[in-house]
Amino acid sequence: MRILEIVQNKPTNMLPEKYKQMSIEELETRVRKIKDKMGKKLFILGHHYQKDEVIQFADATGDSLQLAQMAARNKEAEFIAFCGVHFMAETADILTTDEQKVVLPDMRAGCSLADMADIHQTLLGWEVMQKQFGDTIIPLTYINSTAAIKDFVGRQGGATVTSSNARKMLEWALTQKDRVLFLPDQHLGRNTAFDLGIPLEQMAVWNPIMERFEYEGNFDNVKIILWKGHCSVHALFTVENVKNIRKKHPDVNIIVHPECAREVVELADYAGSTTYIIETIKNAEPGTKWAVGTEMNLVNRLAAKYTDKKIFSLNPLMCACLTMNRIDLPHLTWAIEMIDRGELVNQITVGKEIAEGSTLALDRMLQLS
Repeated sequence: MRILEIVQNKPTNMLPEKYKQMSIEELETRVRKIKDKMGKKLFILGHHYQKDEVIQFADATGDSLQLAQMAARNKEAEFIAFCGVHFMAETADILTTDEQKVVLPDMRAGCSLADMADIHQTLLGWEVMQKQFGDTIIPLTYINSTAAIKDFVGRQGGATVTSSNARKMLEWALTQKDRVLFLPDQHLGRNTAFDLGIPLEQMAVWNPIMERFEYEGNFDNVKIILWKGHCSVHALFTVENVKNIRKKHPDVNIIVHPECAREVVELADYAGSTTYIIETIKNAEPGTKWAVGTEMNLVNRLAAKYTDKKIFSLNPLMCACLTMNRIDLPHLTWAIEMIDRGELVNQITVGKEIAEGSTLALDRMLQLS
């Protein structure tokens, strides 16, 4: 059984107390000073879900794969400060050169979804699946997964997917093998497969904690094996939310991310990736109402930007992604000041062998989509 060290990181460095005591004005001044001093040598990336206090200093914004691709295309940058979460910084390190250094301002910025599939669980589950189905399965992994999972998928002939290209990648995978293991997000896998015409009865759920299938049908009919994982943010949007919003706003448009549960997606008017949500609202008619089922920082940013429309969260009690929001202005300031001093903190370095398998999975996706 092949288990490798995933990431070769230095011990996690904690934010010095002095940064916690600085005013917003001082922090902002320090960031501007470093950006001006380092110029193109420093490239700050900001995920759509980041706080405004961080986004204001981003040289580029986007979703996880977009940002990693931007980092790969930017050959001038020696240092990349990735304001996102751990798996995103891993992908950036995989796609950039050995000379470029990727830093995650706060190592605690993880992803609960990515953490729901570790390599040990995956290898154990794969053995059971092989015994049940033989060599009939090809794995796909959402980009929201660890480098070790991407490596496993790449070496098994599979590929990564994004919420934008999941349909195309699933179509491709089903031409390669009879069955697809989709991890780690069961909801994106279920919604994508259902949209392709695969009935729910042909989807089995693999429970990695219990190490067993959750399925009551005939295993011969299984086409999709869904890893039992979910996004802790998008899981908070419910059918009750949809019903309440429609009752209060009969003329509302409901748009959700496909990481939401199947029942929520079915009741929504639109469903698609973060980029799809942004573009749909951007191009919507003035005066229209939009209840949005995705992360709160992005919803608030859309509402502030497109004031000609009424934009609000599908869940009125929604909060921001807690792990994503560990990246804040003090951590960003500290991280780039340390870069300037030549003392990198929280550098992300994916091991060579893990990077090779991950690159296979990423390249298949990029070539096909």
